[in-house]
Amino acid sequence: MASSFSAGRLPVIGLMLGDATGIGPEICAKVLAAGAVRDVAHVAVVGDARVLAMGMQDAGVGLAWRAFRAIDEVAWPRDDVPLIDLGNTDPASIRRGEVSAESGRLAGETLKYMIDLALAAKLDGICFAPLNKAALHRGGWEYHDEHQMFAALTRHSGFSGEMNVIKEFATFRVTSHLALREALGLIIAERIVAAIMLADRTIRALQPGKPRIAVAALNPHGGENGLFGDDEIRIIRPAIEEACAAGVDCHGPIPADTIFLRAMRGEFDAVVMMYHDQGQIATKLLGFNKGVTVTAGLKTVFTTPAHGTAFDIVGQGKADAGALEHALRLCARLGANAQRLRS
Repeated sequence: MASSFSAGRLPVIGLMLGDATGIGPEICAKVLAAGAVRDVAHVAVVGDARVLAMGMQDAGVGLAWRAFRAIDEVAWPRDDVPLIDLGNTDPASIRRGEVSAESGRLAGETLKYMIDLALAAKLDGICFAPLNKAALHRGGWEYHDEHQMFAALTRHSGFSGEMNVIKEFATFRVTSHLALREALGLIIAERIVAAIMLADRTIRALQPGKPRIAVAALNPHGGENGLFGDDEIRIIRPAIEEACAAGVDCHGPIPADTIFLRAMRGEFDAVVMMYHDQGQIATKLLGFNKGVTVTAGLKTVFTTPAHGTAFDIVGQGKADAGALEHALRLCARLGANAQRLRS
């Protein structure tokens, strides 16, 4: 995907260290120590100094940082990394490498604090290292995923959803973290149109020109003209026609076994898929350590690596920080665009 990022005042991005039981602190320390995103954003860590210190130890890196009580105390530019120290997470009290309700509760509290900063226009975007959905849920944040949590905490109404970005294209979903049987009942024209329109708006914020959007079929071979199901005829094609009539450049329905090959060849900027695994399998095969997840459609920008907490390698110093760097850079681009819209 081409970049349209250009900086006036660099956007201020809040970096959350992720679930303290996973690899989040380690990969945050690696990216910060490398100074990898200084050219595109001012990054402020929000969390606990003890968790950051643990991440530095895991990563085997040194890092110049300074603690602050509030984001308003931080002056830019600066040579060190500012940390808004909430003092809320003692890593010595949490077992690492496993799901922890307490760690999930604290991760949710930290994100809530950051969301309030963003809603007050003190952060231009939020980038968070990997979370654990089960830990969040057990910790009292009773949502199917963090995206629904973010929509609730930002008081969002209307359609929003998860966007996954790799170098070649982005994906959007009509349905997401649901049992497949439940998801099938929610594949309706209204949601398909909303997902297409969300894809069009979001990609426009990332690159110049009119986005080219492909829409996946649901059934094998696109239903073979009704032989394997008529969802494409009754639901998906009319939704695509409605979006085209609204000025969106969208195509389909295209069978799922060929749509990603065409996107890889550069025919499309985005793919709208009908359910979670229809696209996640493709994007994780193509860019597991580089993919980024965005919560699209909200007033606040949220990005995160597309991989998880990787409990199996916690504390070993070998976690790949590439996806987090990409997530920070994408957060900066989206945050800069939000900045321009506010000015």
